[in-house]
Amino acid sequence: MSVTPCGFARTPEKGLARLHWDDSGWAVEGQPPDVPALRPLRGLEIEWPDAPVPLDGLLRLAAAGIPLTAGRAAPWVPAGLAALLTDRAWLDHAPDGTARCLADLRREEHSVRLRRLAHPTPAPKVSIVMSTKRPGLVGAALKQMERQRDVEAEVLLGLHGVAFEQVRAAVEACTLPVTWVEADASVPFGEVLNRAAAPASGDYLAKWDDDDWYGPRHLADLFMALTYAGADVVGTTAEFFYLEPLKATIRRTTFASGAGYPSEVWSDHVAGGTIMVSLSKFSEIGGFPGVSRAVDLEFLKAAHKSGARIYRTHGLGYVLRRGLSDEHTWRLPLAHFLKVAANQWRGFRPSLLMEAA
Repeated sequence: MSVTPCGFARTPEKGLARLHWDDSGWAVEGQPPDVPALRPLRGLEIEWPDAPVPLDGLLRLAAAGIPLTAGRAAPWVPAGLAALLTDRAWLDHAPDGTARCLADLRREEHSVRLRRLAHPTPAPKVSIVMSTKRPGLVGAALKQMERQRDVEAEVLLGLHGVAFEQVRAAVEACTLPVTWVEADASVPFGEVLNRAAAPASGDYLAKWDDDDWYGPRHLADLFMALTYAGADVVGTTAEFFYLEPLKATIRRTTFASGAGYPSEVWSDHVAGGTIMVSLSKFSEIGGFPGVSRAVDLEFLKAAHKSGARIYRTHGLGYVLRRGLSDEHTWRLPLAHFLKVAANQWRGFRPSLLMEAA
């Protein structure tokens, strides 16, 4: 299927249009669907014909990320598709004209669910690599890895100045295969990641940060994007942050400069804790740079320099935890995140795609 969500408009300029069947196929207000022309729409309202018709054209629109809805489903529509199309909760929120309003977020979540159905992929073998200096976070991170759906995963754990005995209980409780290496605290972060990644047996390598939150379809969505985009490296936007000292969640959709931060685009930047790359391409790039800080940035620079194509997909299944700036290799004050926040909520308020309790 050649259509992809690349170019998805997160803030639509227009309302709903009518998708109906005519003698030659599916049409939008009497015209053949043209995906670029449909991008400004909030979505398409389906009018079903009386008799069964091919659904290929409708699924192509779903694959392109066009939000589709219907007040009812025709009896010949497959149950999974029917359930999505008739789930109209995303329409309960009216656009208010502001950038990244809640209505836009609910719309994008609906679009992603449709993309998943329209872009079926086999379950890939993924090696999840994580380096940690914080043994108290390992158990929670492993539980999130266990939640991952539609992938076959193994865990590659780099213990950075941490003894295995400190995490033994968490590792032995994990239902996934776990391989670990121990490294002195003086070893550069990037080198620890490379040592941990060395025994990878998956077809793809995915980087994981110990203190962040990942939705259960995080890895599957990355692989889906890598597949439909034909990318070498894929990652998400970094837009949801939990500011732990403030007990608040913010959604960042712009840089401090005011420049936009779209998803479903080719880019030289993705969130470091979400990098996925084929194992062969990872080796070709040269692995992670053996530095102590900015490992993700330097890896992406090396990937770009090698000619790798980097694609950035949606960030709705990922939340970064931010404590005080000196706790992170990526050091920015909390005030920075408040400055670029398009939305702020009290407590932990991720996207619905996180399926958080």
